[in-house]
Amino acid sequence: MFFGLSRRFWLMLAVILVVTAGAIALPRVYRVALLASGYMAHTLCTGLFVSDRSFDAVMAQDLTGPDFGLAVFFQPSANRKAETVTVSAHGIAKQISLHRDGLGCTLIHDVKAETLRAQGVGLFAAPSPANSDVEWPDGTHVSAWTAPEGVDGNALAKAIEDIFAEPDPAHPRNTRALVVVHEGRIVTERYAPGFDAATPLIGWSMAKAAINALVGMRVKDGRLALDDTALMPEWQAADDPRHAITLDELMRMTSGLSFQEDYRSDLSDVAQMLFVHGNAAGFAASMPLAHKPGANWSYSSGTTNIIAGVLRETFASERDYLRFPRMRLFRPLGMTSAVLAPDAGGTFVGSSFLYASARDWARLGLLFLRDGVWGGNRLWPADWLAYSLTPTTLSPDDEYGAHMWLKLPLSPGRGEPPMPADGYYLLGYQGQAVAILPSRDLVVVRLGLTPEGGDWDTARNLAPLVSAFPLKDR
Repeated sequence: MFFGLSRRFWLMLAVILVVTAGAIALPRVYRVALLASGYMAHTLCTGLFVSDRSFDAVMAQDLTGPDFGLAVFFQPSANRKAETVTVSAHGIAKQISLHRDGLGCTLIHDVKAETLRAQGVGLFAAPSPANSDVEWPDGTHVSAWTAPEGVDGNALAKAIEDIFAEPDPAHPRNTRALVVVHEGRIVTERYAPGFDAATPLIGWSMAKAAINALVGMRVKDGRLALDDTALMPEWQAADDPRHAITLDELMRMTSGLSFQEDYRSDLSDVAQMLFVHGNAAGFAASMPLAHKPGANWSYSSGTTNIIAGVLRETFASERDYLRFPRMRLFRPLGMTSAVLAPDAGGTFVGSSFLYASARDWARLGLLFLRDGVWGGNRLWPADWLAYSLTPTTLSPDDEYGAHMWLKLPLSPGRGEPPMPADGYYLLGYQGQAVAILPSRDLVVVRLGLTPEGGDWDTARNLAPLVSAFPLKDR
């Protein structure tokens, strides 16, 4: 995805490197080059300044492999003092990603770096020190755990080994983190070399569940309603057919807006939105209707970024909006590692750019398992979870609710035990998953970097682990 560039493209790019003016003459190729440099700049920036990994580790582990064989055309450089990463192809298609504390990395488009830096100054107070004496999730202490009666410890251990195993190096799994929460406590966790309990990792589309939670909070605040229309400035005209799109239709991916969610195409809407355009919400909102609102289901990361723009319209100031995820979601849950990155236009890229440690992703899953109640406080309306888990009947096999997956893709013929019928899921590109399983009082987090064609299947690989835990007493 986003860097699996065709050999035909690279031949075209080689011509551009010889004849610089060709970048203008061949706009299609240039847009793909911008995508490649943007992806590399963003990946390196977040790896260095959000996840605190080394330049060499990110290059070797995240930007190397069959899809990156011709990445030698691009030259990345990092400025640790300025907290920027710059990537170009010998000066062509240059992209710069800038890091700001609490806001992650942003590709600079149509705005000066100084403007972005000023936007983040004084935005967040210094975090309180973590309480290492208090048990997770209220603190950071994780006690040793021995499988009690009813939990199949041998099956659990085998399932964990399998999740981290690499039976076929040609089709890697690349699991980086696993956290299992049972009855509200971490009972086991494991990390690949170079990663640990404090390492923030990207969730890709798992970020959509955080947007779900934030929308629920604004509904509880009385600032949003599911039947709201005329949600974006682009849709204000009464004769614009997009004027009628409701927030509920956006939440359920039934807006009818055209959007190409193709992870194999370098020129797809989702790729260009994330790494070429500086205003993700505006890019997605500018799309025409392909279907009448409410008449067709189509999964769209653009839709989530529109919702992030809708959320922005409910705040009196940009600073209040930028503080909102941390103050109302991350801080109450103790998600001290979590960063939701905005684009250059100042709107959160809610479809994809939430970074958090595996333990903090588990906290988000636990919030859903607890129906939005944390520390005795209800964070969203009492009926919000039920709304989120109500199937969108237009989705295939009722697999989708309101920004929440209700079913996993089947793995026919592989013989894995079925996942519990009441399970629901945060799912993201490259095999990211948070499985929430009420009947077993269980939250399972798996983070990794499984390439296209890699040997990871969430249903197949997590089901043996889940089955090691008994149904909870009712």
